[in-house]
Amino acid sequence: MNISEIKTSFKEIERITQKHFNKLGCERLKEVLETWDANLMESRDKTKYRHHGRVKTVIKTVMGEVEYERVEYQILDGDGKTRYVYLLDEAMGETGVGYFSELLSEQIVQACCESSYRNAARAVSEMTGQTISHAAAWTVVQEFGAQVDEEEKRSAELAAENKGVGAIETKLLFEEHDGIWLSMQGKSRKDRGDRVEMKVAIAYDGAEKVGKKRYKLTNKVACANFGPAGDFIWRKDGVVAGTYNVDEIEIRILGGDGASWIKQSQTDDSVHFQLDQYHRNKAIVQYVSDPDARETIRDLLYAKDIELLLSVIETYSLSTDDEEERENYQRLYIYFQNNKDGLVPYHRRGLQLPAPPEGKEYRRMGAMESNIFTLIGNRMKGRRHCWSINGGNNLARLLCLKHTGKLTGILDSLSAHVLPARYAQEVTVDYSASVVPQHEGKGYNGFKQSFIPSSMKWMKDLVGMKPLSEMKFN
Repeated sequence: MNISEIKTSFKEIERITQKHFNKLGCERLKEVLETWDANLMESRDKTKYRHHGRVKTVIKTVMGEVEYERVEYQILDGDGKTRYVYLLDEAMGETGVGYFSELLSEQIVQACCESSYRNAARAVSEMTGQTISHAAAWTVVQEFGAQVDEEEKRSAELAAENKGVGAIETKLLFEEHDGIWLSMQGKSRKDRGDRVEMKVAIAYDGAEKVGKKRYKLTNKVACANFGPAGDFIWRKDGVVAGTYNVDEIEIRILGGDGASWIKQSQTDDSVHFQLDQYHRNKAIVQYVSDPDARETIRDLLYAKDIELLLSVIETYSLSTDDEEERENYQRLYIYFQNNKDGLVPYHRRGLQLPAPPEGKEYRRMGAMESNIFTLIGNRMKGRRHCWSINGGNNLARLLCLKHTGKLTGILDSLSAHVLPARYAQEVTVDYSASVVPQHEGKGYNGFKQSFIPSSMKWMKDLVGMKPLSEMKFN
């Protein structure tokens, strides 16, 4: 059929073509999996794995549903109990979530980090050969979020034992903390109230210039959780220790709005707290209505005369006859008194700071207001979004990874699935011992490098695909 004779739009041609190749891809993937399973059957330890028949299963992929058969084996455990296994499933590893492939699962997670579960499911369905419901998208996010939760806990436990695995070395580390209030639903709403504060923290070792007046935080990590303060700090320390060699850190600059849970990170003299200047200046505007008084307070802050500043605010409070004005001055006095050690910015305290690494700068703190929106607020706040504690925590973990550039790598590590090298054409990949799964059984050794069988001509056909004008459509 001549393409020029088709009485339809290019969009429709594109849709038909995608559908055709999705179907072809599913057929070929079925062939790959069943051939792989047949090779495992031949190379297995026949004294250990007894053939027990073939069982059909389905895996959802970006091309569509792939139905295939694999052999079930009967084996005896060490205690003499019988159990049944699939060598193909073990070789593939955890294939995504439930019956979702890793690639499809990762696309769902990426989409859910950008928009609601319903919109993400619709977008993935439109871009793949698969139909995804919003409930399925939610399930995938919860599964991956729970796995990231386990990784966070392991990192926190190692950090508590001074066994962090972070490799980046820096003598100065910046940390900024803040909270964002999110609406609750269901049982979480009943137990915790209409709104609950999610605690958020970022850490970075400096900033690099990426434009005329634009800077990017370097080696940024992030953590977010609804949990209590102690648990959050524990997790945050684990996230930091998972990236940075904390033994090399000599000074930490801790920024925040003065909340008590933030100051729990101020554990020793090496941690210098700084009251976030946005919240500091906002308090002055909120509690002081007299322009001249505001100017006096700002001048004393700039002069770093904190004791005189507190004395002046107290005097203003005692000298006014307006009850509301007096209470506002008292609120400002208490706020500044509780955070007086952090009223002067770190860069104006005369601290002996190490020189920044080449190509980096130590910028003034205050990145948290932007980051808390980018990390959490843009996806999870407003638009009638409501969350359960667990559901919100799971999505927040993935959002933190996404916006620090670590999501793809983490998803790959959580759903590692590598086809044997013989199913790739002229591609050689080296895997470390920690990546290649170890299994018992004769000939079952992690799949040594080899090439795709010549019978699988379809892969070569895809590489040398003809132009659209030369293709025939049935």
